[in-house]
Amino acid sequence: MKANKIMNQPVKETKVQKKAKIESYDIAKSDETLHLAVDLAKFIKENRLYQNIQGKEYVNVEGWQYAGSRLGILPVVEHVVNISTDDEIKYQAKVNLLDLRSQQVVGAGFAICSNKEQGKKYYQEFAIASMAQTRAIGKAYRNILAWIIRAAGYEPTPVEEMDYGGNETAAKPAVPTEKKPTMKSATAQSAAATSENAEEQNGSVRYASAKQKEEIIRLLNNPTITRQEKTKMLLNINRFDEERAAQAIEKLKKVIEDREDGQSAAA
Repeated sequence: MKANKIMNQPVKETKVQKKAKIESYDIAKSDETLHLAVDLAKFIKENRLYQNIQGKEYVNVEGWQYAGSRLGILPVVEHVVNISTDDEIKYQAKVNLLDLRSQQVVGAGFAICSNKEQGKKYYQEFAIASMAQTRAIGKAYRNILAWIIRAAGYEPTPVEEMDYGGNETAAKPAVPTEKKPTMKSATAQSAAATSENAEEQNGSVRYASAKQKEEIIRLLNNPTITRQEKTKMLLNINRFDEERAAQAIEKLKKVIEDREDGQSAAA
């Protein structure tokens, strides 16, 4: 019996030693955060942590929290204040973001919620207070992680911050009503944007797939691509349709190949 006990002890120690380590990223290192963007795109898609609003995809607060947790940044509610009046239930919340590595506050977000908002007329008081906290969490993360969510292929605004009815079956306005007069002189860029919006509403635009966006991000992470080039493309990646994304991928591959050949020749 004693021999069996002695033999079993190393097995237990081995199991403890084989505990999976939590992978984390450093927000100060752009290469690492680009890898995180690829991971985010997959995680958000697989777990349906986004909502389609008027043809664009917005991430739920759970998706933002996942991004923060991978960076070791967690939300801490500082306060929830009741600012209600006689005819309105209204709460304000503040959330700080704590970096677990340095134990320092690295961001903050304020938000309010009221039963006067569309769709919240019959919300109970605790639900209004809870939504204020949820919005503050999303807002805090948005202030420092918006570009990572954008790089993952989603709109850089939390779902909970959007002002919409939430009814997917609501009637869509006709395309002409969406054309609003511009301020003084209209530029070619704004005209193109109007055309893009009209095509989107008609359902004729096929936006770049998640696989295409992941490939673009992977190529942008090549050391031959400059930081300026990365930033410029990441800011526009959510506007790419399938054809434009395919062209971007081919162009990046050619640029990388040419630059790598040039480096080899110089060596």
